[in-house]
Amino acid sequence: MRPDRPLLPPSPQQTEAAAGAEGMDVPARLPDPVPSPILRHSSANSMSRTRSLRSLLAESPSVTFAAGLRTSSQAESMASSLESFHQQFQRDGSRSGTPAAAGFPLARVSTRRSASERAGSQRDLRDEDARFVYINDAERTNAAPARFPDNSIHTTKYSVLTFLPRNLYEQFHRVAYLYFLVLVALNMVPQLGVLSPAASVLPLAFVLGVTAVKDAYEDWRRHRSDKNENNRTASVLVGGVFRPKRWKEVQVGEVLRVVANETLPCDMVLLSTSDPTGVAYVQTINLDGESNLKTRYAKQETMPTPPEALAGVIKCERPNRNIYGFLATVDLDGRRAVSLGPSNIVLRGCELKNTAWAVGVAVYTGRDTKVMLNSSGAPSKRSRLETHMNRETIMLAVVLFLLCSVVALLAGIWLGDHSDELGIIPFFRKRDFSKPDDPDATYDWYGLGAEVVFTFMMAVIQFQVMIPIALYISMEIVRIGQAFFMVHDRHMFDAERQARFQCRALNINEDLGQIKYVFSDKTGTLTENRMEFRCASVHGGDFSDTAGGGWHFVTGDDGVVLRPKTAVKTDPMLASLLADGAGAKADRARDFFLALATCNTIVPIVVDAGGATAAELELEYQGESPDEQALVYAAAAYGYTLVERTSGHIIVDVFGTRQSRSLFACRIFV
Repeated sequence: MRPDRPLLPPSPQQTEAAAGAEGMDVPARLPDPVPSPILRHSSANSMSRTRSLRSLLAESPSVTFAAGLRTSSQAESMASSLESFHQQFQRDGSRSGTPAAAGFPLARVSTRRSASERAGSQRDLRDEDARFVYINDAERTNAAPARFPDNSIHTTKYSVLTFLPRNLYEQFHRVAYLYFLVLVALNMVPQLGVLSPAASVLPLAFVLGVTAVKDAYEDWRRHRSDKNENNRTASVLVGGVFRPKRWKEVQVGEVLRVVANETLPCDMVLLSTSDPTGVAYVQTINLDGESNLKTRYAKQETMPTPPEALAGVIKCERPNRNIYGFLATVDLDGRRAVSLGPSNIVLRGCELKNTAWAVGVAVYTGRDTKVMLNSSGAPSKRSRLETHMNRETIMLAVVLFLLCSVVALLAGIWLGDHSDELGIIPFFRKRDFSKPDDPDATYDWYGLGAEVVFTFMMAVIQFQVMIPIALYISMEIVRIGQAFFMVHDRHMFDAERQARFQCRALNINEDLGQIKYVFSDKTGTLTENRMEFRCASVHGGDFSDTAGGGWHFVTGDDGVVLRPKTAVKTDPMLASLLADGAGAKADRARDFFLALATCNTIVPIVVDAGGATAAELELEYQGESPDEQALVYAAAAYGYTLVERTSGHIIVDVFGTRQSRSLFACRIFV
């Protein structure tokens, strides 16, 4: 059934809540974002004022694009070119019989999009394949038949009911355990004459019990981690006020507020941020392992409206595993749909950085989040030694089978050769002389074939030491001992974070440090992922004598000293040239370092350095590339210090003088 396209008048509950909020004391909400100076030139407003080349040609044979050209001569040449193109098109149409020759306007030429364009269009998201999220209305969003999952996560492998069967199933993936189980079954056969069959069960039961306890402890730690994660608190908009709420209780459609250095509890679409232009910086190290900052944006259509007054519906794609893609549109108060993309959504597990606050609406929660869809659960890890032992066990089992088969074959041949003497042969005597009344009485004689089978089974019991179960018992005990010593190793203790080494999987202790293949996409994977500025060549001069230097302090208007986090060795000649030099080389050097300090995506962050005085702070540069960080730190060491960056301007301290520079983004519509 095709769902009706939702209209967006405010619900009665929202109207009553807004009316009741006027007469009561409401805690201070987030400040309204300041309208962006570039809002007048955004694509949403400019698109209505721009027209396509096809429509302009249809209205007039000559069009002058004076606003988009720099000189009048360029405008005249463009107009003449368009006029000649229009005339040529009419001449060609009259010769070929096209509709243009019959007086039809040029705008009627087919404008059908290509298949690739239709595939990437936001309008191609069908209602049957979409999820509708009503902003600030979680009850309506989660109403039947939707009923989206809650925001709780579960990464455990077992439950109370499934622990025993599933754990035994995983343990018996070891071929040796199957072999020992067969031996236990053989010891239970009464015809083999084993005196204490129960004793053969104890070694196998001990090994299975130790491994089960170890797996249960590891899964209990996962359960404890899930519990701590689900009980973390988030700031959720309830009744017009942001109130704390546990992560597991967050629902799709609720509006959340995240402050700096907080982790996002779910996948949410940004509605507004502390930046006037809607920019938010996030760190995705928990998703893709990258520590650099990435930019996400809130739409300018949602920025001016306070979160408690915002109403609308988001039509987004169903949950999928693609963390780099997102397809959605948002309708606000019945206005036209605004497209949303990957730059407008922040995923669960990301951390908000260098942004005071960000407000968003939850679109995917719990197991529907992209990070959980990409999680394959707790795997059953097996070391290479265990895999090798499985192969060795199979080989030994084949040898044991051949050896026991030879013994059984020889026993069958001997019984056939002495079939008439079996009743009186010592140590075998099948005739039971204790029953003189019964001349056919035997000692449980089952026939030649059964005796051969019993001989094979007895041979297996006799030669079972070829695969010793004591080896596996020793290995489990050694693994537990290894984990204990690794956790308490002083050399593996992180004094900065006060964290010890953690052994999360005891099955792979022997693989620690054993590297067979190395796949690397860049040098940072194998090194510390750090770049250092060594030397510079400016205007034909080589400045590679970096024996001295290191720090350059910046003093703010309030007297606070800003010290760059990383020291860079500087060339004294180049430093003096920048400070006091004159001429073309000095000007080129100043332009060079000014470009290093300004032409980048670095975000400066002021942190407490723990210095000798409270008036000294540390200036840390965070960016998308360690190359940019190294260059900006080098510029700061030579006196060109980037101290502030916003979405509209940057501030650079040049030897104590603050310089503000604007950032421009130009768009040309044709």
